[in-house]
Amino acid sequence: MNSPDVRTCSLRSVVWLGVFSGCLLAFGSAAADVPSGPKESQKAPALKVFAVSGDPKDKEVDFVALRQEKPTVFAFLAAKDFDRPMFRYLKKLEEELGQDGLLVAIWLTDDADQAKEYLGKIAQYFNTSALTVYGKASGPDEWGINSDARLTAVVVHQGRVVKSFGYQSLNETDAPAVAETLKKAVQK
Repeated sequence: MNSPDVRTCSLRSVVWLGVFSGCLLAFGSAAADVPSGPKESQKAPALKVFAVSGDPKDKEVDFVALRQEKPTVFAFLAAKDFDRPMFRYLKKLEEELGQDGLLVAIWLTDDADQAKEYLGKIAQYFNTSALTVYGKASGPDEWGINSDARLTAVVVHQGRVVKSFGYQSLNETDAPAVAETLKKAVQK
């Protein structure tokens, strides 16, 4: 009985490993993003939230009306899913935006009082971002937040939605694409 050459077996193994890895990467990329948030070019809907930090602070405010034409990224996050990778994403996004726009992070929760207390503690780690609370875990209906998205980033400029990003999984490496989208919109 002839046994296969060791080099042939090794080559086949490498090829199948490459195919399998490619499939995993393709599936992982497709599973990471979900449609969430308002459609492009749509007027940004009103957004009444309680501002825990930023300007204004400690009051309910409509951030869309407040920001009007100014470049803004609204990050809607499921408070129950908040973790270190999400924290690093927000920190990196704040850093990437710099002076080009404001990050408004909206904690979506049914327990607004607990979220306000928690955000008061972590506000010290943010320089310019507004940390806010929306008292309904599903988010504002007009914004179309997908419950499968752990975080939805909505880029808004001149009162209109530029692009929405829905994430099931994220970390700080996802932030530059959002910041770049805002910077391109401002340059137009």
